[in-house]
Amino acid sequence: MKKAIVLLAMFIVASAAAQDQYTKGMQKAFQLWKAQKNVEASNLFERIATAEDDNWLPYYYIAQINTFASFGIKDEKQLEQQLGKAKEFLDIAKRLSPDNPELLVQEAMINTAWMAYDGATYGPALAIKNTQLYTKAMALAPANPRVVFSKAEWDMGSARYFGKDVTPYCQDIDKALELFATFKSDIPFYPSWGKERAEEVAAQCKTE
Repeated sequence: MKKAIVLLAMFIVASAAAQDQYTKGMQKAFQLWKAQKNVEASNLFERIATAEDDNWLPYYYIAQINTFASFGIKDEKQLEQQLGKAKEFLDIAKRLSPDNPELLVQEAMINTAWMAYDGATYGPALAIKNTQLYTKAMALAPANPRVVFSKAEWDMGSARYFGKDVTPYCQDIDKALELFATFKSDIPFYPSWGKERAEEVAAQCKTE
């Protein structure tokens, strides 16, 4: 009995140490990202993912960093490498956390990056795919502010492309802002982005 208690105590101490290392690593990676050191941040998230191979969050942030960094790239080979890496790590995250609305939104962002590069080539197929992704994400998490906002912004972009009124989607942006004010997660380092962009879009709605 005494041996079992000792082993349990050792396990708890080891788990606490590993969790503390994870926390410090994630905080450092976010600091690097905030300082616009994208490569260094992505590399650190990769090292964390290796140690936390059952945790979808480090993989998610690798995908997100590489997606954000891809916007504005003019060289197709460089873009393919950047977004290929994003998709590779996103796929791992999806295997670890199936039907995760945050990952569905991230997948749509990767598609959007391709469309931003060459809408004529990638738009027809990926636009349909994005509509499906956002519809599924809304079905899974209608109270998630990133889901509501991302779908609304996508719908607004589609409406503008076809010369339609975007006003109905402005109401969805307002709803997203309400959700940003109340949405919480108990998971450390759970995604929290989107509020500032939603505020920008809401301001644009008032001028249209």
